[in-house]
Amino acid sequence: MTRDLVYLDYAATTPVDPQVAELINSLHRDSSAIANPSSVHAAGRRTDGIVNRAARQVADLVNCSPSELIWTSGATESDNLAIRGAAQYRRNDGRHLITMTTEHKAVVDTFKALQAEGFDVTWLSPQPDGRLDIEALERAFRDDTQLVSIMYVNNETGVVQDINEIGERCRAHDVLFHVDAAQGIGKLPFDLAKLPVDLASITSHKIYGPKGVGALYVADRPRCHIEPLLFGGGQQRGLRPGTLPVPLIAAFGLAADLAKSAMAVDFEHAQSLHQRLWSGLKSIAGIHMNGSATNAWPGILNVSIDDIEGESLLLLMEPVCVATGSACNSKNQEPSYVLRALGLSDELAQSAVRFSFGRMTQIADIDLAIERYRTAIAHLRAIAPEAAA
Repeated sequence: MTRDLVYLDYAATTPVDPQVAELINSLHRDSSAIANPSSVHAAGRRTDGIVNRAARQVADLVNCSPSELIWTSGATESDNLAIRGAAQYRRNDGRHLITMTTEHKAVVDTFKALQAEGFDVTWLSPQPDGRLDIEALERAFRDDTQLVSIMYVNNETGVVQDINEIGERCRAHDVLFHVDAAQGIGKLPFDLAKLPVDLASITSHKIYGPKGVGALYVADRPRCHIEPLLFGGGQQRGLRPGTLPVPLIAAFGLAADLAKSAMAVDFEHAQSLHQRLWSGLKSIAGIHMNGSATNAWPGILNVSIDDIEGESLLLLMEPVCVATGSACNSKNQEPSYVLRALGLSDELAQSAVRFSFGRMTQIADIDLAIERYRTAIAHLRAIAPEAAA
């Protein structure tokens, strides 16, 4: 990211770590690393070794077996494969599914598609701080419930769910538990050897790796069964066929390795930046922090402000790059469904701005964001009809 732009949209995608970028480039230049890893010749065995090493690195980040990872194109595909695959595999045992109204669009739309196909979905609303009411989940279980899908860290508010408690409730009812962990892995501990999780979606481009590669964790113990979405060469146990993108997978592995070693430092850095940003904004009249002030990943700060429209703020804040909601839904002019589910009015939800930052963010970036936000608010209020009256 050039310094003429201040990038504070890490929740949409992180910059690629320079070491990761160099690995991708070197593998693209390496003529001995171009083979299909399914090939049995020497070049194929070499690329298969590269893939296996990356699998060990990603597995080490989340503490699972490399054999429990299925490579995908990213978290959206992983979400679809997990949710549709599990629902279809278990459809003869029951068609009841449970999720939250604040899930990522990839999860929400997959459940809506299953609803259209005859599945019965219970949509749980969050508490005002964005967290799941565990007792509401308990009441939602039925004899025919087959799957619960709850995200680890919310992509708009940073709210962190109690994955262990949710998973224990699912185990008690013999229900599969899927976690969209894309926004949390590499930032917060996520130990699949201890957590009662059956399926977990992860991706590279939220941990300073490249876009276009992710993985789905499919538990071996107890064995979780899903149906494939795609059919072809039978790669990856037949669950996700296709020739693997070796440079991207290798880069994902390195990004995972770096994320594990830097996790504590990255957390402290994000926490420091969050405190500085909120300290610079909280005195503005009419400002509101959205989500939880305590149970949240500090690399996201979502704020709303009275009587201001978010899109106007974004334009006036340039060259600071922030978001009004999820990048996957940013062209939709409707207020954020996540914030509306938290109880915000349409007006407050429409005014929301999401600041998200991380490893490469500097204090000067935060200070400029504060200055640009405050200046934009003052300008918009000065030209408002009420001010002119």
